[in-house]
Formats: sequence, structure tokens, C-alpha cells
Amino acid sequence: MKLRESMPELTGATEWLNGEVTKEQLIGEKPTLIHFWSISCHLCKEAMPQVNQFRDEYQDKLNVIAVHMPRSEEDLNLDEIKKVAQQHDISQPIFVDSEHKLTDAFENQYVPAYYVFDKIGQLRHFQAGGSGMKMLEKRVNRVLSETEAN
Repeated sequence: MKLRESMPELTGATEWLNGEVTKEQLIGEKPTLIHFWSISCHLCKEAMPQVNQFRDEYQDKLNVIAVHMPRSEEDLNLDEIKKVAQQHDISQPIFVDSEHKLTDAFENQYVPAYYVFDKIGQLRHFQAGGSGMKMLEKRVNRVLSETEAN
């Protein structure tokens, strides 16, 4: 995805965990962080506490959605996804993308990967990898300050 592109529709989930959301529900009120992760990804698990802190700290100002992107056959085990999500306190909605429908819509190749959309649903920031949470926080705060100014 390129910057300023619109958020893809959140369709094609094999399953939703912790509640289902639509693009329409996310756009209009506040910015959205969509993060891709996988149960086989060590970096994802290491970064999860920071993602959760984000979710909790900004809960009134930011939508946070998780997308589980399988990287192998083992990653398709729904019970294991639920277990790991619970172990890592992922309480935000989780789009289980076992058929890579959303992964393809985002043209995403990485886990972890982070997409920040402004309140009108345009991509404002993308980053991949386990480091750089400070940069992510800066970008989210910039989008939030623009939202509050409007």
C-alpha cells in the first residue's frame, strides 16, 4: 500500500476473535492502527506488550485492530491463535486471515507490520519489524494531533 491510499475493506476473515468490525465503523471518528502478527513470529510476541500499551493508553482516541497472518500450516490452528492471543493479552478485535485475503489487500509481506490510518481512512504511516515502536508512537501522535485540530 502507498501512503494516502484508502483503507481496504475488512472482508475475507476466516474468523473474527474479540468482536468483528467493518471499515465503516472505523472511519470518521478516530484514526486506526492495524497491526499484522503471527503466532510463529517471535518479534510479534516481543512487541505485543507495547501494542497493548498503545491500545490501552489511546483507547478513546485510536482504533486498534489485529490481523493474524499465518506464515505456515501450523499458524492455521485457530485454537493456538486463541491461546496465544490470550497469553499476550490481545483483547482488540482480531481478523484471522488464514486465506491471506486482507494480507493481499494490504500488499503486506511482513510480521509484525503496522499501518496507521487517519480518521478518514487514508494510510499515513507504515512500518515493519519489531523495533521502531518510538517512531510508531510519534506517527500515531502526529495523526492524533491532526485529528484534534480538525
